[in-house]
Amino acid sequence: MTTVVVGVIGHVDHGKTALVGALTGIDTDRLAEEKRRGISINLGFAHREETGGTLAFVDMPGHERFVRTMIAGATGIDAVLLVVDAREGVKPQTIEHLDIARLVGVTRGVVAVSRCDLVAEEEALRTASDVRRLLDGTALAGAPLVFTSTATGRGMDKLASALGGLLAAGPERQDRGVFYMPADRAFAVPGFGPVVTGTLRLGRLRAGDTVALWPSGGTALVRGLHAHGKPVEMAQPGSRVAVNLRAVELADLGRGCALATPGLLAPSHWLDAGLSLLKGAPRALENGTKVQFLFGTTDIPARVRLLDRDLLEPGQSAPAQLHCTDPVAVPAGEPFILRLGSPARTIGGGRIADPASTRRRRFDEAVIRGIQALSDGRAEEAVALRLASAAHAGLRLEDVARLLGVPPERLDATGLGAEQLPQGVLLGAPVFRELREILLRTIRDFQRASPTERGMPAERLRAMLPPTLTAELFEALTARLIEEGALVRDGGVLRRRDLDAASLLSTADRDVLSAVEAAFREGSLSPPDVSAVAGHDTRRHKALHYLARTGVLVRALDHVQKREITFHRDAVADAVMRVRAALAEQPDGLSLSDLGRLLGTTRKFSVPLMEHMDRLGVTQRKGDRRVAASMPLPPAAGGGDTARTSRELRRR
Repeated sequence: MTTVVVGVIGHVDHGKTALVGALTGIDTDRLAEEKRRGISINLGFAHREETGGTLAFVDMPGHERFVRTMIAGATGIDAVLLVVDAREGVKPQTIEHLDIARLVGVTRGVVAVSRCDLVAEEEALRTASDVRRLLDGTALAGAPLVFTSTATGRGMDKLASALGGLLAAGPERQDRGVFYMPADRAFAVPGFGPVVTGTLRLGRLRAGDTVALWPSGGTALVRGLHAHGKPVEMAQPGSRVAVNLRAVELADLGRGCALATPGLLAPSHWLDAGLSLLKGAPRALENGTKVQFLFGTTDIPARVRLLDRDLLEPGQSAPAQLHCTDPVAVPAGEPFILRLGSPARTIGGGRIADPASTRRRRFDEAVIRGIQALSDGRAEEAVALRLASAAHAGLRLEDVARLLGVPPERLDATGLGAEQLPQGVLLGAPVFRELREILLRTIRDFQRASPTERGMPAERLRAMLPPTLTAELFEALTARLIEEGALVRDGGVLRRRDLDAASLLSTADRDVLSAVEAAFREGSLSPPDVSAVAGHDTRRHKALHYLARTGVLVRALDHVQKREITFHRDAVADAVMRVRAALAEQPDGLSLSDLGRLLGTTRKFSVPLMEHMDRLGVTQRKGDRRVAASMPLPPAAGGGDTARTSRELRRR
C-alpha cells in the first residue's frame, strides 16, 4: 500500500490542527502547553486510510519560534496541505513554509482556505486569489484549492477527495534495499525498553532487523514495530513508525538520532551539496558564511564553501560544500535547509550530493560537474566522472553504494561502466582494460625472456606497472585475473595460463636442458650431485629448477641425513615397477639392504628413494622392512606419461 507523507503547513493559528483533526479524528496537540495556548509546539502526527493507501499527516508548528521544529518535519514530506486563514490571508510564516517546501523538493499539494464561516464569501475569494498569486510560477501553481470550515463542515469532503488524489499523483517511494529513519522522540516503555518514533524516510523496516544508530555508531535490534498506531511485522516507506529496540540504552537515542541500514551512513565533517538561495534571501551568500544546517531532526552549525564562485546571489543555485563543526551521518539525496542565526530566518537549502566527502578544490571543473550531476539525480553520470578521475586508484564499492543509496550487493558495476574487482574495488571499464593489457603483456614479456622461471615475481610485476596503482588495487586486479583464469599464482610468482613455457624455450635453452637432463638420466639410480652438474652456471641452475618444476627431475629427501637427492623420473618410474614386482612376491616385505641390492644402488640413494616411494603410496614401512602399500599407485609415478613427456622434451 502507498503511503504519502503530507506536511500540514501555514502561519500560526490558521487552523491546521483543527483541519487534521476533522480529517482523521486525531488531535495532534499532545502537550498540555499546546492545548493551553491553542498552538502547536512540537510536530503532530495523524493518518487517514484511503482506498489507494495511507495519508500520513505531519502537523507542523506555524509560529516563527518553532520553524526549526517545522523543518524537522518538512524534510521528510512528499506533499503539502497549505492552510491559509480566510480572515488573515497570506502571512510571513505562510511564505517561509512554502519556501522550505520548495527547497526540499515538494511538487505536490492541496490548498485549504480555512475558517470560511467567519468571513463573507468575497473575503474568502480574495484570500484564495492572494494564495494563487503566491503560488504562481511554482510547482504548486495548479494545486487544488478548497474552501473549508471545521465548524460547519464546509468543504471537508472535497478536501478529503483532493488529498486522496495525492496517492495517485506521484511515484511511490522506492525500496532500494536500505532504510533510514530520523528519530524525533525517544522514551522507555516499562517491560519493553527504549522506543523511538519517526517517519521512515527510506526503505522497509522489519522486526528482527539490525539497525545502526547515529551519531553513537552503535547497533541495536528491532524488537517490535508500530506503524500508524498498529503493531506490524514490517513498516513501509513513508510510514509513521514507533520502533521498540533492544541492546541499546535510552541515552543513545533521542532527537537528532537516526536509525539506518548498517553501512548506509558514514560520519563526515564535509558534505557535497546542490545549494539554492531563496529569491527572498536578505543578501547574497558569501563563501565561508556560517549558517545553521538542518536536516531530519539534526540542527548543527556549518560553513558554506562555494565551489564555483565567491558569491551566491538570491535566487541562484550552485555546487557547494558544507563543513560541519561535528561529524554528521546523512544519506545521499537527503533534503536540507540553511538558516541564518541573526536575524533568524531561512535563506536556502537543497539536497545532499555526497554524504561522506572530503575538502574539495574550488573551481575544479570535474568536481563541479560531479556534484551537479548528483544534485540533478544523474547519479550514474556522477559515478562515471569519479571513476574517470580516480583512474588507477579506483573507488571503494561501499563508497559508491553509499553515494547511490543502495546496499553494495545491489550495485550494478556494469551499468555504471565499471569493473568490480575482489576486495570491494571498482575500476572504470576503460582503466580496467588498460591495466589488464599492461599486466598480461608484462608477464608475457617476462616469461618469454625467462622461460625456465616459474613465473614473474609479484613485487617485480607491480614495480613495472603505473606508480599510481596501489598495493591494494594491485592485489585486487591480480585476484580478478586469477579468478577469470587469465593468470596462475604459484607462491609469490604469477604466470599466464595461456602460455606454454616449453613453447617459449630457445634453442640454447633446450640445449642446456637436454645436457642437464642427460646427466641425471645417465646417473639413473646413482645420480650426480646437483652442484656437480650445475656448478656456478646460472643457466644450468635455472634448468634444474625448470626440470624439477615440470616433473622431469624428482627431488627425494633423506630425513635422517637431511639431504636431498635428485633423480630422473624415468629412473624413479623403473624403480617403482621393480619394487612393486618384488614386493608382490615377498608379502612379508624387504629390508632396505634387500631393496638396495634389488635396485643396484647404495644406501646414500636407496634411503631417499624409498622415502619417496613411501610418500607416493608405493611402499609402507613396517619396522626395518618395506611392504606393499594398500593405497593405489598415483598415475604420475607410473612411468608411462613420464617417459612420453621426457621424449617430447628431447624432441623439442
